[in-house]
Amino acid sequence: MSALTRAEAEGLIQDVLEVYPEEARKDRKKHLMVNDPAIEQSKKCITSNRKSLPGVMTARGCAYAGSKGVVWGPVKDMIHLSHGPVGCGQYSRAGRRNYYVGYTGVNTFGTMNFTSDFQEKDVVFGGDKKLAKIFAEMEMLFPLSKGITVQSECPVGLIGDDIDAVTQKGSATLGKPVVPVRCEGFRGVSQSLGHHIANDTIRDHILEKGLDDDFVSSPYDVAIIGDYNIGGDAWSSRILLEEMGLRVVAQWSGDGTLSEIKRTPKVKLNLLHCYRSMNYISRHMEAKFGIPWLEYNFFGPTKIAESLRAIASRFDDRIKEGAERVIASYQPMVDALNAKYVPRLQGKKVMLYVGGLRPRHVIGAYEDLGMEVVGTGYEFGHNDDYDRTIQEMGDATLIYDDVTEFELERFVAKIKPDLIGAGIKEKYVYQKMGIPFRQMHSWDYSGPYHGYDGYAIFARDIDMTVNNPCWKNMQAPWKKELP
Repeated sequence: MSALTRAEAEGLIQDVLEVYPEEARKDRKKHLMVNDPAIEQSKKCITSNRKSLPGVMTARGCAYAGSKGVVWGPVKDMIHLSHGPVGCGQYSRAGRRNYYVGYTGVNTFGTMNFTSDFQEKDVVFGGDKKLAKIFAEMEMLFPLSKGITVQSECPVGLIGDDIDAVTQKGSATLGKPVVPVRCEGFRGVSQSLGHHIANDTIRDHILEKGLDDDFVSSPYDVAIIGDYNIGGDAWSSRILLEEMGLRVVAQWSGDGTLSEIKRTPKVKLNLLHCYRSMNYISRHMEAKFGIPWLEYNFFGPTKIAESLRAIASRFDDRIKEGAERVIASYQPMVDALNAKYVPRLQGKKVMLYVGGLRPRHVIGAYEDLGMEVVGTGYEFGHNDDYDRTIQEMGDATLIYDDVTEFELERFVAKIKPDLIGAGIKEKYVYQKMGIPFRQMHSWDYSGPYHGYDGYAIFARDIDMTVNNPCWKNMQAPWKKELP
């Protein structure tokens, strides 16, 4: 079927709301809308960044996930200790494929699991003494680490452990940063608060304690902020920036280091990819150090070209000419890719439900392949995310915030998309329904997807998924007749 009309989309929203009790219906109605590009402020038509309803399944993560799993975890030369029971640390270890260069266990630690392994006695008597002992063990076993972060899990906040005092003493003893991050999972609405907390600890415990005074800056220094190098994304982006004549001196935080964080306030421009997770620290550096920031999008050739030109406009003619040179050099590759894949994907419908920047940033890449995004939404977006999304989406398309599994399944059943891009929690449900699916949190174990090189991989993966002949031979298990 074709994309929904406005009346059909509004009717579909009313259809899913009918099953809820009155109070739940009233609340969920605020989180569902039909897009109108003429709207300037999303708060007039959709509510976001509110607590999920108890008993309604949500795909959100917690504050610990936002700090440990997103912002701090990929900083490769620091040890990130999950302070609490072992489960959270193990679940968050190496799940997002934050690629890095180094010798794991020697000078890089990104895929290792460090946990204080809380037991019942630690909950009863506190984990302070245990934490101090762990610092000494870490220093003995991993002397090349540049610092430690303590990522609090729920029990730490519930029992009131004073990790600030313990980390302050540990930092003085070790002679390196030991950062307390009060990111207990129960705090806030979602993992979004964890991003904010992590940003604040970088500000207070790293940037406020002194910059990299030995670093010699140049007129063309930039930092990549909010790129976690999933599948090598930051590397693919970095290639383009350096080809146009800029010098990338820091990556936050995929394949990033503590020294790169310390030197960032000396750059000429902060390039912000994931607005949701890193806008806080970007704004701080602008206010404190006078470093401007610019949001950019390296998904798909159209957005890449727009972003390269926007970045170049902040510099002199040398960089502007470099941007045009880079765009022209990759155009034959883009033309060849589109000639191959657009005929196979033209007119295919996509529904998205992801976190961070992807619900809006990837729209252009799908459109470059001739596809149409007919619905999108955020797991933990704020209204400024939706303000940006409204402008990217077509008229009368669905937008949904913190969508329940029931709602998403009903939307999919009605719209019948040719592809769904969502997270691991949705992946297997829709594959069993015989609907093509891409895991858009970690690129379904592929990537990179950023940059021109990433677009080639993205186009191949989408074609491979949508046009795989297996889907027409599948039937959902719950629809099969019993023998």
